[in-house]
Amino acid sequence: MKRHAGLLVMSLGLVACQSPNPYVASSNPLPPAPPQAAGTFDRSAYPAPQRDYGRYRSWAWRDGRLPNGSAWADSAQVAEAVSNALDQRGLRPLHDNRPADLWVSADLHLEKRLRQVQDDYGYGYGGYGYNRYGPGYGMYNTVPVVRTYEVEVVVVRVNLFDGGSGQPVWSASAETSSQGSLSERADALREAVEKAMAAYPPS
Repeated sequence: MKRHAGLLVMSLGLVACQSPNPYVASSNPLPPAPPQAAGTFDRSAYPAPQRDYGRYRSWAWRDGRLPNGSAWADSAQVAEAVSNALDQRGLRPLHDNRPADLWVSADLHLEKRLRQVQDDYGYGYGGYGYNRYGPGYGMYNTVPVVRTYEVEVVVVRVNLFDGGSGQPVWSASAETSSQGSLSERADALREAVEKAMAAYPPS
């Protein structure tokens, strides 16, 4: 009985598949393109051209403003460190009224950081014993102890902008310890700026 019922259902399904489809496909023609479409270039459809960093030769401070200083290092120290780092990369400061290839800005500020240090402390039973080398002391295990503390660091950021368009072309930052004497701070500032400029020009 079940077999006959199954055959009946399959037969009805085949009959339904052979019935005409009430839906008829139709389409309207696409409207004509607007007249200005032929002369319009869609830049979003293409990747941005690769920037030629080799054409940048000169630079000047953006808006004629030196970098902001702080109690840790004054504006002149930051400007000197940035200028030296740019000079090492073939970028020369502009001293006349010609437009610079690059506008440069830099800033320096203090930030807080959390540091973690792990110390391993030994525990277990210890005592004197004798072996082939004489008396000794034994320890069985160690337990790690993690300490978290807050430190203050100096963050230096350097920004470069295209001299013609004003668009940002490169930016980087680096940090260094805020501790030390005046001479040590000057060395740390130069190292931080050099670290920030290490990736310029991008490969």
